[in-house]
Amino acid sequence: MACNPELARLLEHPAIWRGTSVARAEVLPSGFAALDERLPGGGWPRSGLIEILLSRFGVGELTLLLPVLAALTSASTARASVWVAPPFEPFAPALAAHGVVLEHLLVVRVPAALRSGALWAFEQSLSCGACDLAMAWAKRPRAKQIRRLQLAAERGRTLGVLFRPLRTRSESSHAALRIAIEPSTYGVRVNLLKSKGGVRGSVELDLADAAHDVVSARS
Repeated sequence: MACNPELARLLEHPAIWRGTSVARAEVLPSGFAALDERLPGGGWPRSGLIEILLSRFGVGELTLLLPVLAALTSASTARASVWVAPPFEPFAPALAAHGVVLEHLLVVRVPAALRSGALWAFEQSLSCGACDLAMAWAKRPRAKQIRRLQLAAERGRTLGVLFRPLRTRSESSHAALRIAIEPSTYGVRVNLLKSKGGVRGSVELDLADAAHDVVSARS
């Protein structure tokens, strides 16, 4: 039976789940073919919140995101890419050497006494409609806060990346995609923990050709 065109468009929305099938959603290639084979749709979601869980900050999470960061900031329609309260200082020369257009980067620094304001700044960046990508580092956001972040990312059509400690993997999350990364011999091991429409399991990525010096220790 023919489907009403308006209904067909509605069913393509990424927030709608259709039993064993998955509505098509716009994605951004990760830059790593082995990872794209496992991610829903073949790449990072164009909008929505993803969680990356880490054994410790600085194990290669930014190197993993370099290709998409370069692609977004160099696009003719580029919006801002925001880093909220990064634990390390972004190293501009290395970022530029890997194709990241620095003019489209914005770093939001949050004083230690106001660390709770980092999630507020992250939510505003996600929902304002002026950002392609927003990243934040947080230790223990509540489930209600993560739900707000997911909705904000959808509203602003922004890819949100929330970095959290690996020990929180047993906690529930409203993020559209959830992965854990750990250092491996030549790069990182990526474990897909929550991946609607993707393939669960792990994949090892060789980061030897990517930048390992995209951040410098904060003084």
